[in-house]
Amino acid sequence: MAHIIPVTSLDEPALAPFVRLTEAQLKSRRQPDRALFIAESPKVIALALDAGLVPRSFLMEERHLTGQGAPLIARCPEVPVYTGSRETLSRLTGYPLTRGILCAFARPAPRTAEQVCAGAARVAVLEGIVDTTNVGAIFRSAAGLHVDAVLLSPTCCDPLNRRAVRVSMGTVFQIPWAFVDLSADQWPTRGPALLHRLGFATAAMALTENAKPIDDPAVAALPRLAIFLGTEGDGLAKETIARCDHTLAIPMSHGVDSLNVAAASAVAFWQLRLTTPPKEAPVL
Repeated sequence: MAHIIPVTSLDEPALAPFVRLTEAQLKSRRQPDRALFIAESPKVIALALDAGLVPRSFLMEERHLTGQGAPLIARCPEVPVYTGSRETLSRLTGYPLTRGILCAFARPAPRTAEQVCAGAARVAVLEGIVDTTNVGAIFRSAAGLHVDAVLLSPTCCDPLNRRAVRVSMGTVFQIPWAFVDLSADQWPTRGPALLHRLGFATAAMALTENAKPIDDPAVAALPRLAIFLGTEGDGLAKETIARCDHTLAIPMSHGVDSLNVAAASAVAFWQLRLTTPPKEAPVL
């Protein structure tokens, strides 16, 4: 039976994930078993549930109890649903809820690069990308344009950041991802080496004099390819580029030198998609 709780005050401790805790506090590295993330909108929440993630509580406008939120409540009858009018919740939280429904989920256990890359033919590797909108958009493109997994350098933003989840439209729950277990100092040298050890050729998306056009058929034909994308503004580190097998660039026009990293990722994922089945992955 649904556990509906009217909201009248922010003093309720259970509301803290929605209105008081920062992203760092939600992540709770000191208490990983209590770490949370927030998903917004019925579609995104449903995708999280489909992926087997564990809901802890809902915050929902009362009009959605018998509307868009009803299927979610039916799927999670034991999960508390905190509710109030749109005006009340906006006043208490300080902002209108996105599509009127939020859900606090337990953070899933982290996966390793080896786990998410097993059997993959195309992997996106993100280096130092810190904008949550860019990370969310890259995940959406990766999921929709035939990328099998995403790896993130230690300086990337968290894909389970509330905005990243929202911009990704829930694809962060559909495509396997992992942070690479290296320090920031180790990353430029050991990051590409890790992908090589896992059986991937590596391609750096970078504006260098020796960069090949992204439509090079030899690169697209590689059975396993890791596509490296760099931080906003500066792009990939020189050390990273030097250790990749290929350097690729998108031919531009009208004097434009480059695209935003999220837009560039979509072009790269589509152009470099694998059009023939990969061979069996090597045994590690």
